[in-house]
Amino acid sequence: MSDSLQNGLYIIPILAFLILMHELGHFVTARMCGVKVEEFGIGIPPRLWGFTRKGVLWSINAIPFGGFVRVKGEDGKNMDPDSMNAQPPHERAFFLAAGSAMNIFVAIVLMILVIGVQGVPHSRTYIAAVNPGSPAAKAGWQAGDRIARIDGNKVEDTEEIVNATRSHAGNPVTVTIERRGNFIDTTLTPRKNPPKGEGAVGVQLSNRTEGTLWVEAVAPNSAAAQAGLQPGDRIVSVNERPVTDTYVAQTELERYAGMTAPITFERNGEIFSTEIAVAEPATGQDIFNAVGLTSLRFKPVYEKVSPIAVIPRGFQESYRMTKQMLLGIRELFRSPEQLHNVAGPIGMGQLTSEIIQESTLPTWIVLAQITMVLSLNLAILNLLPLPALDGGRLFFVVIEVLRGGRKIAPEKEGIVHFAGLVLLLGLMFVIAFADVNRIWDGRSFLP
Repeated sequence: MSDSLQNGLYIIPILAFLILMHELGHFVTARMCGVKVEEFGIGIPPRLWGFTRKGVLWSINAIPFGGFVRVKGEDGKNMDPDSMNAQPPHERAFFLAAGSAMNIFVAIVLMILVIGVQGVPHSRTYIAAVNPGSPAAKAGWQAGDRIARIDGNKVEDTEEIVNATRSHAGNPVTVTIERRGNFIDTTLTPRKNPPKGEGAVGVQLSNRTEGTLWVEAVAPNSAAAQAGLQPGDRIVSVNERPVTDTYVAQTELERYAGMTAPITFERNGEIFSTEIAVAEPATGQDIFNAVGLTSLRFKPVYEKVSPIAVIPRGFQESYRMTKQMLLGIRELFRSPEQLHNVAGPIGMGQLTSEIIQESTLPTWIVLAQITMVLSLNLAILNLLPLPALDGGRLFFVVIEVLRGGRKIAPEKEGIVHFAGLVLLLGLMFVIAFADVNRIWDGRSFLP
């Protein structure tokens, strides 16, 4: 089994766990409200297998999208004391929101766990390329610049930057870039309707985790060997620019292609300076191999968090992640062309595989981060007021309250949710087809 396929299969236990926790939230709150649970199902019928225990049918179903908890009175007609229909609006709302609440809880717990064990990684986002004539080009941005702040707010990852610039479309925004240690304030106006293949400001971005870069192997008689570099050395700076991630070392060496670049390295606690002749890389060859650095090891640097601050920091990071996710969903509705970024389980598997391969973080941290993101996604999407989702059913409870306790006819509500379910399943199959087509064409999910 190839590594990419094996990494992609991680998505199966992740989704199964998140669905299980979501439905467990519904199950527990139904019991708390005194409502009889008739079925706890993973997947969507038709049923493949099931067994009954303590009056509850536990089932595995054919369509592997989501799950459900079927409770007594769900049809809106049964008014027995142990039916959901007989419960007051606040208890029904509690039941409907419980699944999303459980997913939010899972994300926060995972965040606290990762922070407590490993600390907080930080990343930097660089400009890999600037499109001619774009707002970024007019503002003087250059390849290799780092985007440090937008409107005075520190930004680290690509998603933060994309959401921030899109939210300012048509309006001037101040962006602080860092160029070889100097911070420069620039002003530009992101485009509302950028050319196809370009973003609002017209750049390609590269996000890199902060850390240290170590030499593992040096090709004999190469430029790196002649410069005195040995396995175990830490690359401190290139062209007097501190190496805080792999992108800095890469871009600074590329600047000196065909010339000699000053480089500083650490060996056994001592700092040495030398120069390295940078050859033009051959086709398909990266700059590190071109100079003879045949194997490099990157070690992410984590911000250690004191035990007393772990839980508050976990909530803080979870809030930041949720905020970015909500901005992304808003942009999805505002910019329909972003629909190509929507993925089903197959696309999530591809994305998981690509993230694991690209990331310099330990696999368990990457998987925990993916689980956190998907858990929050599941929570937010289920609360959207769309038919067949928890948010759609919750919407009918709100209408009931606003109508002074008068419910919408169960038959009418049922038709709305059934139509929503059909559309939702249709959309899922369309997305699945697009996911398969992307993999078949060999296209990457990552930019």
